[in-house]
Amino acid sequence: MPVNTSLDPDISSRLKRDEHGLVCAVVQQHDTGEVLMVGWMDDEALHRTLTTGRAWFWSRSREEYWRKGDTSGHTQHVKSVALDCDGDAVLVRVDQVGVACHTGTRTCFEAGGDLGAVVGERP
Repeated sequence: MPVNTSLDPDISSRLKRDEHGLVCAVVQQHDTGEVLMVGWMDDEALHRTLTTGRAWFWSRSREEYWRKGDTSGHTQHVKSVALDCDGDAVLVRVDQVGVACHTGTRTCFEAGGDLGAVVGERP
């Protein structure tokens, strides 16, 4: 991954990256709150996301940047980006065109399926 980036130094200084220089990016449909997918961003992918209006990620398997929808047509148009309180994750609120998952389902969590957790009840 490139060391040089145009990410605002004030934003960069707030990020807590993993050992590979990445932060988790949770992608959510802006109007319904539906969680669509999770990806990984380094400073450059975050900079591109903040400045282009489209969601960019770092592919850990291909070791390259990718913009969601460039090959599939299932684009993500950025509505907002927020940093969590610990600085180790970003929430990218998007307008999703088409499906979000590479398997063809609306969300990556449909494709993965329910794990059968015990449902808790609050007192």
